[in-house]
Amino acid sequence: MAGGCSARLQLGSVFLALFGWVSSCVTTAVPLWKNLNLDLNELEIWTMGLWQVCIMQEEGATECKAHDSFLALPLDLRLSRVLMCLSNGLGLLGLLLATLGLDCWKTCEGKTGTKRQLLLAGGVAVGTAGIATLAPVSWVAYTTVLEFWDEAVPDIVPRWEFGEAMFLGWVAGFFLAAAGLLLICSSCLSRTATPEPPGARPGTPGPVGTSPWGHQAHPKHADLVI
Repeated sequence: MAGGCSARLQLGSVFLALFGWVSSCVTTAVPLWKNLNLDLNELEIWTMGLWQVCIMQEEGATECKAHDSFLALPLDLRLSRVLMCLSNGLGLLGLLLATLGLDCWKTCEGKTGTKRQLLLAGGVAVGTAGIATLAPVSWVAYTTVLEFWDEAVPDIVPRWEFGEAMFLGWVAGFFLAAAGLLLICSSCLSRTATPEPPGARPGTPGPVGTSPWGHQAHPKHADLVI
């Protein structure tokens, strides 16, 4: 019963980690980290991501331009780009390790200790990927709030606001962190081999007058009682 619960927990954790990893990759790629609405031209919406800036028009046309230089980016976007790429790599590595360590997977069959180590390593990698996703998204959100309420900037200057990708990044980071924690817990609950009773193994001495296989022993030389 405990083994079945552990296997279901492992599968659920892997699917949760997979969803979080895909969401983290989408967050890294899309240019929707920040939105900017211009009061002078309400038909255009500016969006910014880690790789490019886009202008979305009401007619449906979108024009994007990549950032001129990595060093020209603000500090929060530079570190966010590095941490998000690190998160995507760790998430993929954690998924591979955790999949190999599943009890229902035939890899390393019979090596419970190895499968448990793979599952534990996968959980640590996935959990670290979740932290590496939550940190940059939260930092960009913090700097956006500071710039939005900066009293030194005139009121007529447009302010950047949260984009949809930031909310997706929070969800992805939470799912990855939760999946990593569940994988670590499931590695502690992984099924171990139950030892067989002594009388059920061949070669184990049983009760007096029985053979090692549990049958009645027949002595070769029986004493004749007169």
